[in-house]
Amino acid sequence: MNKNPSPLAIVTGSSSGIGEALSRQLLERGWRVIGIARRAGVVRAPDYAHVQLDLENVSGLREALDAKVRPLIPSGEISRVALVNNAALVALLGQVDQLDPAGMLQAYAVNTVAPVVLMGWVVRQAGPKIPVRIVNVSSGAAVDAFPGLGAYGATKAALRMAGMVMATELEMNSGPKRDVTIWSYEPGVVDTPMQTAVRTSSAETVPIVGMFKQLHAERQLRPAEIPASEIVTHLEGDGYPRFSEQRFLLGG
Repeated sequence: MNKNPSPLAIVTGSSSGIGEALSRQLLERGWRVIGIARRAGVVRAPDYAHVQLDLENVSGLREALDAKVRPLIPSGEISRVALVNNAALVALLGQVDQLDPAGMLQAYAVNTVAPVVLMGWVVRQAGPKIPVRIVNVSSGAAVDAFPGLGAYGATKAALRMAGMVMATELEMNSGPKRDVTIWSYEPGVVDTPMQTAVRTSSAETVPIVGMFKQLHAERQLRPAEIPASEIVTHLEGDGYPRFSEQRFLLGG
């Protein structure tokens, strides 16, 4: 990695979809990137480091971050820090009365608990004068009721609220004010493996599966590169409130 001060981003779910596209775009713009995913990395670049980590193992997550990620953070060479909580588990599909309790715990671990742990860890690691931009990749299912996506929507709603609370706590902190902001970002209906999983479900599991099939048939899925570009623009910006969010409305 180069020696000049540069921005550093930690991107979860960096082995595919939005996370992979985002990592590549950040590297093109001079960022250093640490990717975290349970699978092996696919990005190859001098300023990219990959950490293979299962975010479901939340009981040992802080220790794993200290052991595997902290050594990759250069000391005194960072102009700003970004965290993009992009990794998510959508394997638990189904109507609420059919949901498996163990599967719900797995979904909450990956989609809610791990991102919350990462938010706190990154803020503690960053120097007090370094700008920090946190992006929690959310979903319309976090604020609207989508039949069959109850577990996924609940985990994203919980993460959205955790971001709001953390922003309020940062604002109330009696110490020196830090430039730390949190953005809850809805990328829309994106052409990723997650969408494939939803689209190939049965109507009994996801009653609105027909809508997702129609969006795919009509080529209305967004390429991962588009939300990745929107996230890059946000990460490089300034003057945000502590907490803000971007909704994505179909047809809007």
